[in-house]
Amino acid sequence: VFAKAPVPGAVKTRLIPTLGEQGAAELHARLTLRTLDMATQANVAPVELWCSPDNRHPFFRALTLPQQNQFGPDLGARMAHAFAAVLPESRFAILIGTDCPAMTGDYLREAVTRLAQGADAVIGPAEDGGYVLIGLSRIDARLFENVPWGTAGVMQATRERLEECGFRWHELPCLWDVDRAEDVNRMSITR
Repeated sequence: VFAKAPVPGAVKTRLIPTLGEQGAAELHARLTLRTLDMATQANVAPVELWCSPDNRHPFFRALTLPQQNQFGPDLGARMAHAFAAVLPESRFAILIGTDCPAMTGDYLREAVTRLAQGADAVIGPAEDGGYVLIGLSRIDARLFENVPWGTAGVMQATRERLEECGFRWHELPCLWDVDRAEDVNRMSITR
């Protein structure tokens, strides 16, 4: 699970006009705890928290699960680093963020099943053009290079990279994540 420290003004920045800096940080913290609980309860694999900028923030210190620090100059580099660190010791790894309240344990189980059946990659598209989950059984750093992170073009660029790298992949059903005010409203309706 990739997570940023819930620092006001540094997380969920697109929601600050609606929620304020503190409100956006509090929402981020709640979403992070919900994601960690969901991933742990799914009981499909060991869960690690990959912290940004590092795990010294009191929010992270209060959590008891294994933690690693994210490393790299951008999201793609940090994701590539995490996969490169985990895959030598595991058949596959799945990376998720913390802002998809629509994700369930069954969704994670489907990702695990597809990877166990031989897919090189599994990806969970997001309605906004990004993705909410990526799982890999092998790493190729090109998957994370020159991706327009934070835009509606992330998923398409990732499909192109998967093709270029010769990966066999499976796409899970499309989910929504929390990036805009209307997503916050949707979240409270689906609780």
